[in-house]
Amino acid sequence: MPRPTAAQLAYGSATVVFATLAMLLLSQTRSGIGVAVIAVAALALGLLVAMTVPMPGAAPRVRAATQRPVAGPEPLAVRPVAGAAEPRVTEHSLRS
Repeated sequence: MPRPTAAQLAYGSATVVFATLAMLLLSQTRSGIGVAVIAVAALALGLLVAMTVPMPGAAPRVRAATQRPVAGPEPLAVRPVAGAAEPRVTEHSLRS
């Protein structure tokens, strides 16, 4: 399992703090059970947010059925040479 990135930790932590404060202020609960339920809900929300932050270098996957084949360059013309063991390519090489 890969380690969480700094962005994942920051977004998750901020979500937990702000969600806890918002839910406590909106619910105006004073019981210990209510505070515990709100804390667990905020932790679950923070975990969800941290897991949905994209990983660096992770490209979205595209299904293979929706991809079209890419047309490549045309094959090199090969002309057989008399007496040669292998056919030679008629185009020049970029090496000197």
